Amino acid sequence: MGTHPVQVIAVTGGKGGVGKTNVSVNLALALADLGRRVVLLDADLGLANVDVLLGLNTKRTLADVIAGECDLRDVLIQGPGGIRIVPAASGAQSMVQLSSLQHSGLIQAFSDIGDDLDVLVIDTAAGIGDGVISFVRAAQEVLLVVTDEPTSITDAYALIKLLNRDYGINRFRVLANMAHAPQEGRNLFAKLTNVTERFLDVALQYVGAVPYDETVRKAVQKQRAVYEAYPRSKCALAFKAIAQKIDTWPLPATPRGHLEFFVERLVRPAADTHE
Repeated sequence: MGTHPVQVIAVTGGKGGVGKTNVSVNLALALADLGRRVVLLDADLGLANVDVLLGLNTKRTLADVIAGECDLRDVLIQGPGGIRIVPAASGAQSMVQLSSLQHSGLIQAFSDIGDDLDVLVIDTAAGIGDGVISFVRAAQEVLLVVTDEPTSITDAYALIKLLNRDYGINRFRVLANMAHAPQEGRNLFAKLTNVTERFLDVALQYVGAVPYDETVRKAVQKQRAVYEAYPRSKCALAFKAIAQKIDTWPLPATPRGHLEFFVERLVRPAADTHE
C-alpha cells in the first residue's frame, strides 16, 4: 500500500488585498513546473475568485459537494500548467456559514483524491473567520502573505496570535508580496518577528519576497496567471525560486491529533495491519 503523504499549504494573511489568490495560483503553477501533481483549493467559500482570475468556467463547485450532489472528483477542473482546481461557490451565503461538521466533511472529502496529488495549495479567505481557521489548522504549512502596509502586519500578527494561542500552531512561513525592493521583504519579516518574539512562542521562517511587478496587473486583465503569461517576468522568476524552496520542505510523518487533510496517509502502515 503505497500511500505517500501529501504536502498541504494554506496561503493566508488575515487581511484582504495582500494578493493571496495571486500567490496561491502562481505558486501552484511553479510547483507543477517542478513535476509535482498540484491541486489548488479555492477556500474563499462564498466569494470564489480563482476561476475568475484564470478565466475558467465552472459547472460544479464545492457547494455541490456540501449538498451531497456530487463527489469532490466531480468538481475538479483543469487549470493552466497541468494544475487542477477545486472551485468554490460565488455569492453563496450558505457557504460562508458552514457548520464545523460541514467543514470537517469537506476536509475529509479530499482523502478521495489523495492518490492523485503531491501538493494541495489552499487559497483561504481574508479575515480570521471559522472557515479560515479550520482550513489553516488542517494544513501542515501555513504560508502568511504580508505586504508593506501597517494593516497587513497588524492583521498577520492577529492571525498568528489567534492560531498560536487558541490552536497551538507555532510554525509559520512568511512571504512578502508586492515588495518594491529585495530588502523590503526582509524588513517586513523583521517587523513581524519583533512583535511575535516579544509576545508569542512561535517560529517564523522567511520564504522570500515577490517583487511588485506591473505584469501581474496585465496578466489579471488577460485572466491568466503571471507565471504562465509572463514567464520571464521578475515576479514569475520569484515564484519559481520560492517553489524550489517549498519543494524541499519536509513532508509530515505523523498526525498531530486534530482534524487535518489526508491524515490517513500519516498513520504508519504497521498500525493498520490488524483488521
